[in-house]
This record gives sequence, C-alpha cells and structure tokens, in this order.
Amino acid sequence: MTTRPLIFTDMDGTLLDHFDYSFSSAIDVIEGLNEKKIPIIPNTSKTFAEMEKFQQTIGFNSPFISENGAVIYIPIGYFDNQPIDTITQGYYWVKEFCQQRSHWLSLLTLEAIEFAGDYIGFSSLSAEELCELTDLAPDKAALALVRHYSEPLLWTSDEPRKQAFIEHMKSLGANMLQGGRFLHVGGHTDKGLAMDWLAQVYANQYQTCVQTIALGDSGNDSAMLEAADIAIQIKSPTHTFPQIHTSSQPIQSSHYGPKGWAECLQALFLNCNSSTSLTHKEA
Repeated sequence: MTTRPLIFTDMDGTLLDHFDYSFSSAIDVIEGLNEKKIPIIPNTSKTFAEMEKFQQTIGFNSPFISENGAVIYIPIGYFDNQPIDTITQGYYWVKEFCQQRSHWLSLLTLEAIEFAGDYIGFSSLSAEELCELTDLAPDKAALALVRHYSEPLLWTSDEPRKQAFIEHMKSLGANMLQGGRFLHVGGHTDKGLAMDWLAQVYANQYQTCVQTIALGDSGNDSAMLEAADIAIQIKSPTHTFPQIHTSSQPIQSSHYGPKGWAECLQALFLNCNSSTSLTHKEA
C-alpha cells in the first residue's frame, strides 16, 4: 500500500521568517510539493483570521490547525465526506479540542489577579500596540488579535515569577505553552494531538497509510515534533534547538526559518534521490 506523506508546519520562525514574516525563500519548494500533491498543513499558534489570509497569500487549500492545536479548519469539500465530530462553520468543517477564549480570560481576571501586573495580554492590546511589540503590519496585527480559543501573554516580570504563574494557571486547569515570543494560556490541547487526529482523518478518507512530517522551531512545537514520523527542527536566530524526545534523531536545518524549511523538504522530497519512506536524514 502506498504511504501518503503529510507535511505539518509551524508558521512563525519556521515557514515565515522570524523578523519580517517573509516566506519567499520557500516558494520554489512549496511549488514543488504542490506538483507532487503533498499536502502542506499549517499547525500554528496563529488565529483563524490570520491563517485564512495566509492560505490565500501562500496559495494553500489544505486544512489548517490554529491556536496551538485548539481547533482544526477543513475546507468544506476537501474530503469526500465530512469527518465525524466536526461542525459546519462558514466555509469549513471545524473540529474543536477545548474551551473558548472567554473561559481563559475569566480565569486570568478572577483567579490570577495577583499576577495581573506581570504580563501584557492580547485582550488588552490595540492593533497599534501589537505592531510595536511584534513589527507586524497594522492589518496583520488586527487579525492576530481576533482569537477564539487561547490568550497569548507577553511576560514582563522575572523567570521565577513566571514559573509561579505557570504553576498557578496549571492548578486552575489551564495548559501553558511558551512560543517564540508569547506565553499562551489555553486548554489541554497541543499541536501533536491535533496533528494525529487530522492524520487519521486523511488515512480514513483515502484508505491509505500516512506518514507525518513535522517542522517547527520553538518549544510549543515539541508535541507535534515528538508525535511525527519525521521531526524537523528549524534553526532559530533567537534560541537554540529545544530538546525533544523522539524515537529517531530529529533532522535539524543548517539555515534559519523558511530557508531551513526549504532546505530540509527539498532534500527529503524534491532531490532526485529523495524518498518519502525516509525516517531520518542529516540536514
């Protein structure tokens, strides 16, 4: 039976450059993968509004996983049959994995008031203020603020205080994920669980075996990388490769961001001697 490769990719710092959010270095490889009909599935902390815009910009028509595994959006008609346990919402079949954002904002306001001065939450920011923190363009900052399942925080206090906050929020039932810039408060979901669920949908819909290839650069990608058949760590200009635990040695790019993304997927799938059955390759 033919194995169908599925590429799950983080966005910021991985497919998108950490500083200017460009993906130009990856365009040729994206086109090559599209020609081979290998799905490229974003698995990101970004919002639905952000990802719908990026899907159009990059030219993806695949499902995407949003807000660190909290929800999956599948374009209606992408599969022949609507996957079970999904709802129809606009132009998408939607799979939810946790409570919505209002629940986490309530916990922060009512149950973690002692830490209120230690962070800046997205819910308190204007688009202009987010631009100053991230260098996002105003239109992109506005999209980033429209969240449905999680609340990102910019931590402004010291590390011991941060760890105390994380433990407190965990005691209230929250899951805490550190991304490239922001600490995310949300439910007990992660990119790995969402990836596994969607990979099984592909396997069921196409009646075939699938192989998951995951690419990420930061700590909030660890669950996805550890759950993947092939884990690819993308070099970051701001931190070292996070430690992950996988059955085989992860691939690590020698280039940063989208250039490293393209480097690794070119070697795996587009070089003449590449093979989709590879389990490990030094990059």
